[in-house]
Amino acid sequence: MALKIGSKAPDFSLKGTSGTTLRLQEDLKGKAVILYFYPKDFTKVCTAEACEFRDQFAAFRDLNIPVFGISRDDLETHERFKKEFRLPFELLSDGSGKVCKAYDALIPLVKMPKRITYLLDEEHKIVAAFSDMFESKGHIESMLKKLSSKS
Repeated sequence: MALKIGSKAPDFSLKGTSGTTLRLQEDLKGKAVILYFYPKDFTKVCTAEACEFRDQFAAFRDLNIPVFGISRDDLETHERFKKEFRLPFELLSDGSGKVCKAYDALIPLVKMPKRITYLLDEEHKIVAAFSDMFESKGHIESMLKKLSSKS
């Protein structure tokens, strides 16, 4: 189950593939953001999802909405994944799973991230959420549809 639409997104601080630590409320203040949580780098559906975000990246860039992929993989794995699939967006490492848990994106018993995507507005309130563990393309389509309905 996703976090409630209209609720304030939990703040977090995570290291990313750019070599810096991203602080949601501080570094992205006043910006709409897409956060997509996914189980694991280099797996079939996760790779398809990352590549779909890559292929649709221009649409998000044109709207000035940064995209961040979050999983429990370490930075070294994220860096290889990003390089191999030429991903133009940041991947964040949540090794402890605390951020995944805060976003209701963690499967309790196996402690693996769920596949869930959030669109946050400029105040970092959740305006859309899409969750489907076995489908990747719908996440991007859902976010683009929500964004086009706002304009």
